[in-house]
Amino acid sequence: MSEDVKARIEELLDKHPVMLFMKGTPQFPQCGFSARAVGILNEIGVPFGSFNVLEDEGIRQGIKEYANWPTIPQLYIRKKFYGGSDIMMEMYENGELQKLLAELAD
Repeated sequence: MSEDVKARIEELLDKHPVMLFMKGTPQFPQCGFSARAVGILNEIGVPFGSFNVLEDEGIRQGIKEYANWPTIPQLYIRKKFYGGSDIMMEMYENGELQKLLAELAD
């Protein structure tokens, strides 16, 4: 991954305490996994930043290297990578995600 791509990813993570790298936008997700991730965050009611990886091949490939995670979407909270939609669903179902995101409001 180029230093430019890494810097752009880190800039996005600096700007948004909750950041979702996804296919499409929150209004128009372009895959079911991204739609599920957005649905979970909307259900919790937390504001989040998003980046449509379909519009930038450098970020699309770079984010996979950055997290060492092969799939998208990817959720970051306070710059820490948490996982994709399956992990988000598991964390949501056991209440862990809500607790983690509630701590942001404190």
